[in-house]
Amino acid sequence: MEFDLIEQYFKPLSQTTRPGDLAIGDDGALITPPENSQLVVVTDTLVSGVHFLAQANPYDIGWKSLAVNLSDLAAMGAQPAFYSLALTLPSADPPWLEAFSRGLHDCAKPYAMPLIGGDTTRGPLCISVTAQAWVPKGEALLRSRAKLGDDIYVSGAIGEAGLGLMLAKAGGLTSSTQEDYALTRLNRPQARVSLGLALRNLASSAIDVSDGLLADLNHILQASNLGAQLYLADIPLSDAVKNWAQANPIQALNAGDDYELCFTANPNQRQVIKDLSGLLGLPIHRIGKIRQAPGLVVEGLVGDKDVRGYEHF
Repeated sequence: MEFDLIEQYFKPLSQTTRPGDLAIGDDGALITPPENSQLVVVTDTLVSGVHFLAQANPYDIGWKSLAVNLSDLAAMGAQPAFYSLALTLPSADPPWLEAFSRGLHDCAKPYAMPLIGGDTTRGPLCISVTAQAWVPKGEALLRSRAKLGDDIYVSGAIGEAGLGLMLAKAGGLTSSTQEDYALTRLNRPQARVSLGLALRNLASSAIDVSDGLLADLNHILQASNLGAQLYLADIPLSDAVKNWAQANPIQALNAGDDYELCFTANPNQRQVIKDLSGLLGLPIHRIGKIRQAPGLVVEGLVGDKDVRGYEHF
């Protein structure tokens, strides 16, 4: 049964493997690395009832399983190459597997990114994806290279997946186009791969916003041994998110699953970044500045100053 599942639903996802390489069908995969490149490896696990609702659309689960890994690769300025899948299933459900594998396929298609192997087993629904990518030697974006005086940017908008989660838990009922979009942002995040590639040799540091803007920016600050000041008025929030978080704005800044990129750059790059935003058709907002004093201050935030973000334990 296991090999039938692999042959029917997952082996077709390996068809974009390059000539001479080997994906599904042996004890391991064979991949030829590009010359003068470094391998970037990321892993994310999604657990039913924790990272997605038990009744979630299997297509969305497949899409998101890969998209969250693509977001990590984007934050390092890496070109997606291939991925492996460890899938734990309570039962072999053909309609579920068909939709799930189609979600994986559609998410990987823009990058011609093949599935090269993995494992399937029986148990509570759990999906682990390991994605690999290439980056030219010495050009990877890291969290640890923010500089004093750097501007802080974030792509897209913040808090939409948090709003989407609230709507999903309430039964998925929406009352506006923005709320519909928030649900889509939760279920089918768009990894900012093109932005990450463009930020090589432009940004000083970067991270993807998976656990909340404040929590993830704090990772940059800790790795770079610096502090930051953000300006609440400059953080991009849709009207629907503002309405949702009106009583407590920090819940939008602490909400996870946005999968935008937060990055730092020298102020002399402002025009370049503005032009890049137009070229990609992606809003990029300057929201603060790196400072010497440790810690993270949000100007305009009243009341709760909790900046921990999402924590797994």
